[in-house]
Amino acid sequence: MSDLSRKRPGRRGSRGGTIYVIGNLNVDLVMGPVTPWPAPGTESFVARTEMRVGGAAGNAAFALKAMRAPYRLVCNIGNDIFGRWLARAFGAAARTWPRSSRPTTVSVGITHPDGERIFLTSRGHLETLSLGDVARLLPKRAAPGDIALLLGGFLSPPLLASYERLLARLQKAGFAVALDPSWPPGGWTAATRRRVAGWLGACDHVLLNEQESRALSGQRRIEAAALWIQRRAKPGATIVVKRGRQGASAWQGEQKAHAAAPRVKVIDTIGAGDVFDAAYLAARRGGASLADALSHGVRIASAVISTDPRRYGPAQDRRGRRRGS
Repeated sequence: MSDLSRKRPGRRGSRGGTIYVIGNLNVDLVMGPVTPWPAPGTESFVARTEMRVGGAAGNAAFALKAMRAPYRLVCNIGNDIFGRWLARAFGAAARTWPRSSRPTTVSVGITHPDGERIFLTSRGHLETLSLGDVARLLPKRAAPGDIALLLGGFLSPPLLASYERLLARLQKAGFAVALDPSWPPGGWTAATRRRVAGWLGACDHVLLNEQESRALSGQRRIEAAALWIQRRAKPGATIVVKRGRQGASAWQGEQKAHAAAPRVKVIDTIGAGDVFDAAYLAARRGGASLADALSHGVRIASAVISTDPRRYGPAQDRRGRRRGS
């Protein structure tokens, strides 16, 4: 499994606590590789297809489940066959999730030979997730070390409308807040940039990829983008920039860390950033230093994108169990 139990040198994170993953859970249907894009009216065959837990929050929560890190997934599902399938994937933890009257959202991911992908996503239950739904699944007071990881908020309009209230509630309850806003469906307009910048002051961890950090900050250089974000985040916050094949970089106060990515044969990159978020935060809550948590996130994300069926560590099966157990 993971090596988080090993003692590590360096600056330590806080120990203990549960990671509350708040956001979008849906079904992913992954197919590919496809190249070139098929012409209208034709039929193409692909080498592989897989139906799996998806959505940014779903990806992160499933990774935490596989790593046996304490977590709670705060989400809703559709009251249909896909919703029931998602509930079975998480077992007893799904019993309290709100059921929407809308069909469960399905996202079809089409992969390309270089590991990149495009998504075709249906409108569905994600558009009914509200602040009330989320509040009912959260404790009134966070336990020491609890982290709230916010993902996929742009895909749930009722929750997005209350995001400032949600952040204030999480802070008041004593959560450390981690934010990965993902790419807004309407792009990084001036209004979206101002709004997301306003969220940063509530954040203890800001988790972005290179394109998102540049778009939010308006800065071309990654160092400048990170500094721009750092100035607007909570004092002492950690700014993480996920850099694909180059690994990941992070800034916390005067401290900087970088983790290089191992060379792997990429199968598909769907959800890699979400898995990184989960592994990085699991390491931080376990007491790992910034550099070690960054390396753990890169290592687990690299394993996920290069294994089929996916593995979240060298000795785990696809359901997150130790082999032989």
